[in-house]
Amino acid sequence: MERKTKTNFSKSFMILGLALVLGLSTAGYSQKLDHPQTRGERQTTALKEEVRHQLVMMPYFSVFDWLEAEVSPNGTVTLMGSVTQPTVKSDAESRIKRLESVTSVVNKIEVLPLSNNDDQIRAGVYRAIYMNDSPLFKYAMRSVGPIHIIVKNGHVTLKGVVANDGDKQLAYMAANGVPGVFSVENQLKTESREPLS
Repeated sequence: MERKTKTNFSKSFMILGLALVLGLSTAGYSQKLDHPQTRGERQTTALKEEVRHQLVMMPYFSVFDWLEAEVSPNGTVTLMGSVTQPTVKSDAESRIKRLESVTSVVNKIEVLPLSNNDDQIRAGVYRAIYMNDSPLFKYAMRSVGPIHIIVKNGHVTLKGVVANDGDKQLAYMAANGVPGVFSVENQLKTESREPLS
């Protein structure tokens, strides 16, 4: 009787062990199907995060600048965007070059032309969007506001991410109401389509 119990217990234990092994291997298989990233893709994704972090942490990066980066699988990083100061362009390049996985940097960042008129428009659009009596004031509470104001020869481009389409429209109307603005291009995205960085 005791021997039969031991045999049943051993069989039960083996079946349980087999079920666990099959369960784990099936889970691993389903994870591979859900996340078919290769090692190279994971490295590229990690490098994109490092690049993004380096760009947003630059001390002179402001709401009047916009930077983007493309990362290729071979480690080449292409920098794009528009900045008000040449030092931001050179700082961005040197920070990215120092990253271990980067093989080369292509710097296509545009330095916006010096213009008193554009500076006045920047200040006016900033006040219209971020002043404490504006419905968009909630965005002013961050160290760098998520609504970026790019001004070139009197033309304004709004970039960044806002919470909803209503805020996107409010930002457009605020910028469009500033004296001296020739045109406003609204390239803001909403959180529902693209999460805040």
